[in-house]
Amino acid sequence: MPDLHDTAGERLRADNQRYTTGRRAIVDALAAAEGPLTMQELLDACDGLAQSSAYRNLTVLERNGVVRRLSALDEFTRYELAEAFSEHHHHLVCGTCGRIEDFVMPPSLEASLEAGLDSVAAAHGFGDVTHELDLVGTCGRCSASNTAPPGALSWPGSRRPVR
Repeated sequence: MPDLHDTAGERLRADNQRYTTGRRAIVDALAAAEGPLTMQELLDACDGLAQSSAYRNLTVLERNGVVRRLSALDEFTRYELAEAFSEHHHHLVCGTCGRIEDFVMPPSLEASLEAGLDSVAAAHGFGDVTHELDLVGTCGRCSASNTAPPGALSWPGSRRPVR
């Protein structure tokens, strides 16, 4: 694949946007991260980047397919590089603490999932579909502590608390 920054810059230029040092810093931070980052984690990784600038830059990067925004079950949005800049993956979302972990399925399971989803899409008149899979549960850390945070809520169809 061509260089991450070359490709990101090309996408931005196609939208008459510049690939500024702030946007480059965000892309670098997300590329170095082990998983999706909250705004605070992103700001910590991008020394000197103001929060208002980060939000504006993330909006431009997301609009141009460089960054993907993830909404967890907690109050924090997380960001990661768009799939065009990484491998196809899915997410494990902790319904208690909001932590998100990336995971890659074995190729045979991914192929079975795609076939099943293509069948469902076709039955509803959809074509050219892609998928994003988020598994919601309780991470090992929260399972070990076996306690819900104060003010925990429940999501529909579950008895498990979430923040």
